[in-house]
Amino acid sequence: MRVGLSFDMHRLVEGRRLILGGVDIPFPKGLDGHSDADVLTHSIIDALLGAAGEGDIGQRFGVEDPRCLGISSLALLKEVSGLLRSKGLAVENVDATLVAQEPRLAHYLEVMEKNIALALGVDSGRVNVKATTAKALGPIGAGEGIACHAIACLSFPSTL
Repeated sequence: MRVGLSFDMHRLVEGRRLILGGVDIPFPKGLDGHSDADVLTHSIIDALLGAAGEGDIGQRFGVEDPRCLGISSLALLKEVSGLLRSKGLAVENVDATLVAQEPRLAHYLEVMEKNIALALGVDSGRVNVKATTAKALGPIGAGEGIACHAIACLSFPSTL
């Protein structure tokens, strides 16, 4: 077994769509970033890359890479899934916690899980996404951004 842990956060800005786990969420602000800035998917990518010993999202999909401009983070996750398979690694599970003062995310979590599982090529039961608020503390609590913590467990499947 191999385990990876990650944390990511993005500032909320005017003029961008809010995409989390591949879900376009109606909200007057979106997350700032080079790609679609999907903080949930970015955090999961980092956890997976960490578990695989393959660096981080910035090393693989940096802001200097023009192909990543505006790209769906789920496409990047699919690419990481292919990398894991090429190394003989299987995703056992992914668990993530979104931290956002607003909008309320509970109604979108199941669809996020399904989108992430599909991109990884795993059963949706291997992906868990939760959401909480920052209890009005700090910049996230002031509604200035959204953060995400994620952990991933990988295994080397038996060839028996």
